[in-house]
This record gives sequence, structure tokens and C-alpha cells, in this order.
Amino acid sequence: MNTQNWLLLIYKVPTEPAKKRVALWRRLKGMGAVYLQSGVCLLPRTDDHVRRLKIVENEIAGMSGECLILETAALDRFQEEKVVSRFKADRDEEYREFLDKCKDFHGEIEKETAAGHFTYAELEENDVDLKKLQSWLEKIRKLDFYNAPLYEDAERQLRSCETLLDAYAQKVFDAHDENR
Repeated sequence: MNTQNWLLLIYKVPTEPAKKRVALWRRLKGMGAVYLQSGVCLLPRTDDHVRRLKIVENEIAGMSGECLILETAALDRFQEEKVVSRFKADRDEEYREFLDKCKDFHGEIEKETAAGHFTYAELEENDVDLKKLQSWLEKIRKLDFYNAPLYEDAERQLRSCETLLDAYAQKVFDAHDENR
């Protein structure tokens, strides 16, 4: 068995102020950590994660909390697959949210097209929205350590949004050329 090693963070912080505890949780989730239970999370073992968890350890101490950072491996292949599936499930949840926003983007372009609303202001607004989608997918992908199943759908939908915006842009350009 080719063993995957993880970093296990076990921590306890004061319940107040809640703002600090929530910020810590967000930071760990933002690194891609999977929570096994409250105050216990895992990350794949990388030098970057080691460095970042050492910084988190210092922050926890500053909150009058305590923590342990351990390197661990699964007992067997079945346990390893359970952990990996947790990582994939977390990313797929983010991909689902992303896919919903892609549907919203399609709906907005279709609404503007049906209304014949071909303005540069609308094009700019939709271009900003597309850039947000591109950036968001990139962020999710960086945390997708184990290639969650919905990544391909998300990538395909982003390309569809890009194609749709290109077609809309052409209609805007055509509409303004006709008005001259």
C-alpha cells in the first residue's frame, strides 16, 4: 500500500470571543482542511501545510488555546479511502455551489439577450461576473487535493459561460455598429 500521510490538527480554543474561533475555522477550511469532528481536522501532508499549520498553532496559543499537530497515516486502504472521500465530498459541495452560480450567469445572459439589452455597461457587468467565476473555480481547484468528481462538470460549465459571454459580446458590438 502506497501510504498517504496527513497532518492531524487537534485544537481547543476558548468559546469567547466567538469571532476568533470562527476566524480560525474559516482559515482552516480555506486551507482545504476536512473536519473529523469539532477541533479535529486533517490536511494532506505538504511542506506548505506544515508551515501554515505552525502559524495556526501560534495563533491558537495567542487565543489562550492549545493544539497538537501530528503526522498520521490510515491504518489500511479502506480507512484511507474514507478520508479521501471526505475531502472529495467537501470539494464537490463547493463545485455544486459553483455550478449553481454558472446557471445564474447563463440565466442573466439569456434574460438580457431575450430583452435585446445589448449595452456595454451590461457586457462589463457580466464580464466582471465571469472573472469572479474564473477566480472562484481556481480557488476551489487549489483545494481539490484528490480530484473530486464534479471538477470536470465545473470546468465544462465555466467554458460554457465563457462561450456564452463571447456570443453576447458579439451581439453588443453588432448592435453598436448598427447604430452608427
